[in-house]
Amino acid sequence: MPPKRRQPKSLPPKRPSKLAKQHNITASQESEIREAFSLFAIQHPDHGDSEEGVLRRDDVRRCLISLNLAPERSEVAGILETIDPLETGFVPFHPFLSYAAIALNTKDQDDSASEDEDMEEDISTPRTNPHELRTAYTLFTHGGPGPITLAHLRRVAKELRDDVPDDVLRDMIREANGGVKGSGKGAGAVGGVNLEEFEGVMRRAGVSMG
Repeated sequence: MPPKRRQPKSLPPKRPSKLAKQHNITASQESEIREAFSLFAIQHPDHGDSEEGVLRRDDVRRCLISLNLAPERSEVAGILETIDPLETGFVPFHPFLSYAAIALNTKDQDDSASEDEDMEEDISTPRTNPHELRTAYTLFTHGGPGPITLAHLRRVAKELRDDVPDDVLRDMIREANGGVKGSGKGAGAVGGVNLEEFEGVMRRAGVSMG
């Protein structure tokens, strides 16, 4: 009798990386985000240490569309304000992945919720702006409840490869708190930016939240 053929063993699912675990996504989702990012990424001399390259601001929406996370055009300004807050014109991989991960998780939650909704519900009702605001806020807090602290702003600046002095970051917090910009020179302690104050910053930046 001919020898029996061995059945091929199924490969175990790839384990999520530390980065994927931090953003509550699967290894497959991280791979999809990386692949989409690589399609639009460019190498830039100011971001030479970024192995993945960077996205031009104009390519962010296209990249999200390729991930089936297409934002409304009215939402793009708010997204860019979040992942490129210093307006460098370019978005490194980590800030983009942070937003894409939150968008993926939100989409999964919305899809699950929609299955339980009454079919007679008016589907023309737009998404609530508080939801969009919370998504942007958690990008700064790294998924935490807040408030946005000096340490959070340092992390964002580091991810964007921008050396922003602590005095400038403290002034940003004080201004968000309703203080006077430039009044906090030195190493004085600053508080944090809560969700309501963050909304005020977004409005003053010209992002429509209404």
